[in-house]
Amino acid sequence: MRHSYKVAVVGSGFAGLVTARELKREALLVTVFENANHVDSIWLFNSRVDTDLLGLDPNREIVHSSLYRSLRVNLPRQIMCFMDYSFMKKECGDPRTFPGHEEVLKFLEDFARDFRLMELIRFGHEVVRVELTDEARHKWVVESRTRETESRWESKEEVFEAVVICNGKHTEPKIVEFPGRDAWPGLQMHSHSYRTPEQFENKIECARKDGKVVFQDGSIVDPDVIIHCTGYKFHFPFLRSNGTVTVDDNRVGPLYKHVFPPSLAPWLSFVALPYKAVPYIVMELQGKWVAKVLSGKFEYENWLATQLDIRPPERWKEIMFFSMEKIKSYYGEKYRDAWDVDKWIQEVDCSN
Repeated sequence: MRHSYKVAVVGSGFAGLVTARELKREALLVTVFENANHVDSIWLFNSRVDTDLLGLDPNREIVHSSLYRSLRVNLPRQIMCFMDYSFMKKECGDPRTFPGHEEVLKFLEDFARDFRLMELIRFGHEVVRVELTDEARHKWVVESRTRETESRWESKEEVFEAVVICNGKHTEPKIVEFPGRDAWPGLQMHSHSYRTPEQFENKIECARKDGKVVFQDGSIVDPDVIIHCTGYKFHFPFLRSNGTVTVDDNRVGPLYKHVFPPSLAPWLSFVALPYKAVPYIVMELQGKWVAKVLSGKFEYENWLATQLDIRPPERWKEIMFFSMEKIKSYYGEKYRDAWDVDKWIQEVDCSN
């Protein structure tokens, strides 16, 4: 008889939701911890920003979302979905192939509702510690906290037999060091804290002669604001692994197949770390793998997608994903609206 392990999932974004669904399908006892009061708060517009706009202060008040008001997705909706749950165009919704962020949030809300995942999620619970306390019996302590008042937090410790980390990769700013960065007198911010262009109206008061920026080719600009669009870094401040899992040059490891730390597998796992991949299909496959391993249906060392009774993703989705850079180069900033998706799919069909 299989044992129904208690599994903690950190995060309720795309990765956390699809992983929770797969764990639930395998009759595992799932608890999802979500810091915000909404599923995947990174897709929920929030006008608030970090108290440190550059994100360098470790004690700053952090706003999880990096969303700006006018954001539209940069992938077609046909591949921003799961293998058995399409991102369909709906009445009264955004019908565009590259919809706005509101449509993505609605898709996630529908997904959570249709698979009855909301009842598994503890909203407003920030995970502050994940630590292995009994290696022989693979017991993990998950400490979470909830805000009772503006200045008072309530903490709680619980024991789980497995933890899946799905806390995303678009919250902790990555800032590049360069000469003069810290001495520059003007406003600097990371794109994580950009929300609307209106915030820069009437910001130019004077031209600062000492605020010039010199590029490698010798060209010079004299800006009033520097926005660092330098990406994000993996960040697991809650994980106490005694050096078993590290982040070195924004690489998480050691991990088997980007999911399992070998010495802690399968009781600790990560979902949605790879960058150069069709993200949503990868999340789903990784979630299925973790669920099948924890349910005892398969040994993680020998996993193959075909042995999980799941069909491989359609070839056209892979082609669509890896063609995006060419499409962007051809159409420029207008690629979302200029691209004829139906014609493109016909061309793909003819090439197969």
